[in-house]
Amino acid sequence: MRKLFKFFKGVLIMAKKVVGEIKLQIAATKANPSPPVGPALGQQGVNIMEFCKAFNERTKDMAGFNIPVVITVYADKSFTFITKQPPATDLIKKAAGISKGADNPLKNKVGKLTRAQVLEIVDKKLADLNTKDRDQAAKIIAGSARSMGVEIVD
Repeated sequence: MRKLFKFFKGVLIMAKKVVGEIKLQIAATKANPSPPVGPALGQQGVNIMEFCKAFNERTKDMAGFNIPVVITVYADKSFTFITKQPPATDLIKKAAGISKGADNPLKNKVGKLTRAQVLEIVDKKLADLNTKDRDQAAKIIAGSARSMGVEIVD
């Protein structure tokens, strides 16, 4: 397993030993001990209710979205977690006002997004995308929208 290191007064010291990393998508403010959260955390020995309360508190302003979360579990059964932005598809669906993508995106168009809406989504998702360039990120989001049957208009 990997170990984290920290500097303390100029001296390198070992931090807690990481024993696991769990990646989940949970509805904001809706974390509870039922599957998939309970079994995933229970296998690592994490206090499930403590995680649920902390997650629900951190995501209270993101209601209505599924939130990707990465939970790092340490040897002493403590944990830390990082919440990311909602998936691009969820942001696209909300901006376009649709409930789901097209069955056949090449033939059927289910909604429209403006360039300004795409850039608004880019501003939210830029930290989670594999680029730091805003124009490239806009192309990624536009491609996701096209694959859902959402048309990009100027």
